[in-house]
Amino acid sequence: MKAFYTDHFVLPLPEGHRFPMEKYSRLRDLVSGEKNIVLVEAPPATDTQILYAHDPSYLIKVIEGKLSLQEQREIGFPWSKQMVERSRRSAGATVAAAKTALREGIAANLAGGTHHAYRDSGSGFCVFNDSAIAARTLQKEISPSLKIAVIDLDVHQGNGTASILQNDDSIFTLSIHGENNFPFKKEESDLDLGLEDGCDDAAYLYALRQSLDQLDSRFKPDCLIFLAGADPHEGDRLGRLKVSTAGMHLRDETVFQYALDRQLSIAFSMAGGYGKEMTSTVDIHFQTIKTALQFQRQY
Repeated sequence: MKAFYTDHFVLPLPEGHRFPMEKYSRLRDLVSGEKNIVLVEAPPATDTQILYAHDPSYLIKVIEGKLSLQEQREIGFPWSKQMVERSRRSAGATVAAAKTALREGIAANLAGGTHHAYRDSGSGFCVFNDSAIAARTLQKEISPSLKIAVIDLDVHQGNGTASILQNDDSIFTLSIHGENNFPFKKEESDLDLGLEDGCDDAAYLYALRQSLDQLDSRFKPDCLIFLAGADPHEGDRLGRLKVSTAGMHLRDETVFQYALDRQLSIAFSMAGGYGKEMTSTVDIHFQTIKTALQFQRQY
């Protein structure tokens, strides 16, 4: 199974910044020990690919360093050339994983899941919306008839993805998230399920199965993009849910089994994870990757 990485494109962040940049290199270190996973440096998303999902004036502001201080605060990163390069690579990794998955069943982006980025602005540590870019790129560069479902299981609603793809009948957006968590103004996905604080394994897995049943009855995708956020986990600082490590494993199995049963390719990204202990977040991401590998062999 191919896994696309971007962790060596590091953002220069101020001392004490909340973003867990180190988790990506630690995850790649773990993945490098798996003999059936091939690590591939992510290609950068091109301007053309980014513009499938973003406004030209926003792209120019990002490239030329003309984001206002308020726009940079909204993103959560100070502008730098490294920020632009990393954001391109993170989107390019999901594009590459999605194209690879069409051939090989499953492929991974060891970062990505930047679902708070809107068409004309960034937000919540997200500059470019990799899922929207990848979905549109498949349609533009592989086949215009491809129907794609984005299954977003980060604990925060995929507001940017919902907004960008709102009037697009060829791409289905599903978000299962904490109802009382960021973003506090939610957008309208094709299917939203907001969970109460403290939601446990049983309630979470029931919600997931119900949502996948609804997806099945409403839309027939050709391929899936899966945001496998680690932040529904009970050990997450920002998550507010109470899903155990075993529950997270069952979540991943449920999504991969859904895809396998229908022979749908699946590109997945790590999305959020802000564990009280970084090790717990990295371990959950690694658990997702090992689960994916077991399913990828069955395609």
